[in-house]
Amino acid sequence: MTDSAEFLKLTGQKSEDVPDIDLDNIDELLAQLTQEELDELNGDFDPDNSFLPPSERMRSQTTKDPTGPFSRKKLLAFLEKKAKDEKDWENIKQYVKKAPEKTWKAKEVPKTQEEKDIDTEWDDILTQATEDELVDLAAVLGFHGMLNQTQFYASENNEKLESGGFAGLAKAEQLKVAPFEPPNTTDVEQSIRLIKDNDSSLKHLNLNNIKNISYERLEAVCDGLKTNTQLETLEMASVAMTDRVAKRLSEALKENKTLTSLNIESNFVTGELIVEILKSINVNKTVTEFRATNQKPEALGNKVETKIIKLVQENDKMMKLGLAFEFPETRVKVTEKLQSNYDQVRKKRVSDKGEA
Repeated sequence: MTDSAEFLKLTGQKSEDVPDIDLDNIDELLAQLTQEELDELNGDFDPDNSFLPPSERMRSQTTKDPTGPFSRKKLLAFLEKKAKDEKDWENIKQYVKKAPEKTWKAKEVPKTQEEKDIDTEWDDILTQATEDELVDLAAVLGFHGMLNQTQFYASENNEKLESGGFAGLAKAEQLKVAPFEPPNTTDVEQSIRLIKDNDSSLKHLNLNNIKNISYERLEAVCDGLKTNTQLETLEMASVAMTDRVAKRLSEALKENKTLTSLNIESNFVTGELIVEILKSINVNKTVTEFRATNQKPEALGNKVETKIIKLVQENDKMMKLGLAFEFPETRVKVTEKLQSNYDQVRKKRVSDKGEA
């Protein structure tokens, strides 16, 4: 088979459309072409051919000489100026808003024989009823899903619907503004003195939400717990406590034997220091309620939660533990241990009553 026949077979063209080409003399044919014809032939390639390098798939078509170095700022300014100078397209026909010649009307579907048989005298009555009457009827029959709250309660109380029937919108209930809680007026300096003096009148100290308490004052409260034997409840939620103060608190809990409830929620104590506090609580096991949720960072992590499980299981006196756990295993095991501690207290109480 000749070269021309092979070319025809591959391309599927007819013999009269393709001249007879002798591929052996391709060099002589190329030598007869002009420079423009060679450039045109050289640019005829398949841009989707993955065997060609990217530089060969899209060759530079720029024939002009560069006028200077590339400047993005100048290029954008040129394009913006050119866009502003170009004339807008001329509107062939001005848009004029017109009303539709025909109004849309729903197609009436003829009733089947079964639907005609179902029609009763009540159909005419319901057709002539007003929306308010339909709302009342729906409320009496208990069709609550067809009514909003405003319509339902208005029907029960025989009130007039302001917004009207089934098309009416339910109005939101008026917001009841709750008064702000009064600020915490606890005297921090006096509280520190009472703790250090071991005053018997100080059983419950509430420092929650007191702003701008210095670290030195918080540390003084913690240091006073070492020798105090009267304080039973200490609340220090949202006082900007950090690990520095929490470290002093954990050291004080190792010596204190009267504190039963501790609250350090909404502070900046990390998980490692919470573990240290639980270790200190386990020394004397007098603290039965410990709350430390809503810390920043809030996530404790698997390593910390594993330590907490071990510490809680070692404490038979802990009754309440306020911590947000990430893993279900921690929640289950901690809950089971606290419930077991409750059961032991209940059994002891029942046995004491029986002996009495």
